[in-house]
Amino acid sequence: MKLWGGRFIKEEDRLMEEFNSSINFDIRLFKEDIEGSIGQAYALKKAGILGEDELNKVICSLNEIYKEFEFGKIKVDNSYEDVHSLVESLLYERIGDTAYKLHTGRSRNDQVATDMVMYVKKEIRVISAQLISLLEAIMDNARKYEDIILPGYTHLQRAQPILLAHYFMAYFEMFKRDYMRFKDTLERIDIMPLGSGALAGSTFPLDREYEAEVLGFKDISLNSMDAVSNRDFCLETIFNCALTMMHMSRISEELVLWCTKEFNFIEIDEAYSTGSSMMPQKKNPDSLELVRGKTGRVYGDLMSLLTTMKGLPLAYNKDMQEDKEPTFDAVDTVKMCISILERVISTIKVNGENMFMACKEGYLNATDMADYLAEKGIPFRMAHGIVGNVIRYCEEKGKALDELSLEELKEFSDVFSDDVYIAIDIGNSINRKLTIGSTSREMVEEAMKIEEEWLKVERNMFIV
Repeated sequence: MKLWGGRFIKEEDRLMEEFNSSINFDIRLFKEDIEGSIGQAYALKKAGILGEDELNKVICSLNEIYKEFEFGKIKVDNSYEDVHSLVESLLYERIGDTAYKLHTGRSRNDQVATDMVMYVKKEIRVISAQLISLLEAIMDNARKYEDIILPGYTHLQRAQPILLAHYFMAYFEMFKRDYMRFKDTLERIDIMPLGSGALAGSTFPLDREYEAEVLGFKDISLNSMDAVSNRDFCLETIFNCALTMMHMSRISEELVLWCTKEFNFIEIDEAYSTGSSMMPQKKNPDSLELVRGKTGRVYGDLMSLLTTMKGLPLAYNKDMQEDKEPTFDAVDTVKMCISILERVISTIKVNGENMFMACKEGYLNATDMADYLAEKGIPFRMAHGIVGNVIRYCEEKGKALDELSLEELKEFSDVFSDDVYIAIDIGNSINRKLTIGSTSREMVEEAMKIEEEWLKVERNMFIV
């Protein structure tokens, strides 16, 4: 069924019909199209275009159609151009010509834009709730392992000792920002395009504010041309998905490294690992590798839609049919990856002893020795050079910093005294950090308390 054709003499080419059809993917908007049509029906009733009986027939029939769809009783094939023509056809089968009144003052241009905004709003709520669950899993691990010390890395080289809780809270902050971005997006996109017509509005007296209230929108669009050609809400959502995927990919990469025998810092639960068809001993962290791998496809979704939109003149163009698949794919991918990552993080086993022993190698307390000299009055740049010389000496002798005698240290500076061993102790190194946001136990505890209070507030914001 087509919603157009009066001015055409020739039949549409079969290949063109197939090429033009979007029913295979926009069928996902079935619920939103039904809901939007119900909102349209109420607006038409208020405008005097539908009578009371007609309104009741339309709404009852649309609800029945949706129930049948949910139970798989509706056959979908390529004879329908899109989800809109399917819904109108199904409605016509039930109530006849009254179904054709529903499109009064409405174009598929504002109809599909409304469907898509409603879909994106719904999915943002789901993703936001998932992110809260992931944040809670990260916070649980930060609390569970708050006393474990491990090497912090720069350039993937051991750098300074940190608390494992500090590491987990770093990712808490990343995913919190992701959550806030989705929340901000939801606030910004909650604007209804319906009533904008094809591009110039409608000649019928449709109460758009009333319609927005019926459909659960905060506001209505103020420019009909922008409303029907706007896909910023899709792009912004896909960008949010891409950035969330990037953060998930980063932690996945680290956890993949940490579960190797070379690190042996953690163990991934068997429920989220797979084996090899050839090598019986293998236990592969495929869950994390897939999160890392799927990040690229979400980047691709973003670039796909950005490229589609970059050269389009106002207002609607058929190119915009290509908005749906990247949006659907990005949303599906990020939802699955958040769920998997939450379960992986909730079930990892931490080898705290190996983590601490790794701090004994690599001179992670070298900065603490330089800070010690600076506290004794030596300019830091000079202290840095002195400790560099000490490190070279240690490498030649095969010693750790805390294995050097005081006499050996005084060969490099007379400032060294017995209290240097307190300063370069790994445990003391953690707690010597004084700045807000640092890895000291006091500061990490303060950060966790602040974020736990934030979680209490946000936990029930998006219950789906």
